[in-house]
Amino acid sequence: MANNYGLNKYKQTSVTTANRGQILLMLYEGAMKFCRQAIDAINTKNLSDKGKYILKVQDILNELSVTLDHNVGGEISKELERLYNYMVDQITESNIKNDTKGLEQTLKLLNTLYEGWVIAVQQVNTATNSNAAPSNPQAQTEKQNQTTEATAEKLARDQTKPKK
Repeated sequence: MANNYGLNKYKQTSVTTANRGQILLMLYEGAMKFCRQAIDAINTKNLSDKGKYILKVQDILNELSVTLDHNVGGEISKELERLYNYMVDQITESNIKNDTKGLEQTLKLLNTLYEGWVIAVQQVNTATNSNAAPSNPQAQTEKQNQTTEATAEKLARDQTKPKK
């Protein structure tokens, strides 16, 4: 029990001290983890776990969707919202049909988006760390969040462009 308490406190501290980019990555990591667990639950015919993990993926996708700022993100945020809704539809279909196809598709999409966000967040962190004064951590976090938003917009535009 004490080990769980320490782990939970560590996770809580990680989330409360993370910047927007880090939180975004944590959400994607959680969605991918629960997606894999739902796939495993379907493969092992564990209906209880399947439902539990699918619900967790849906909750994360819904959170990602409702936190989009359409005023800042414009068309990009609308495309991301459509993509999140598509993924929710896919995992709902997997849940109903009790097959992994929609979950596997969602996992691929999440992984692709995650890889792009990792690069964007790293670029933002590098740019922010070289520009911010170390004596003002709040200013550094604000600058990081602004840069993350700008990079996220660019990344989303790039990911929603049609492939040639």
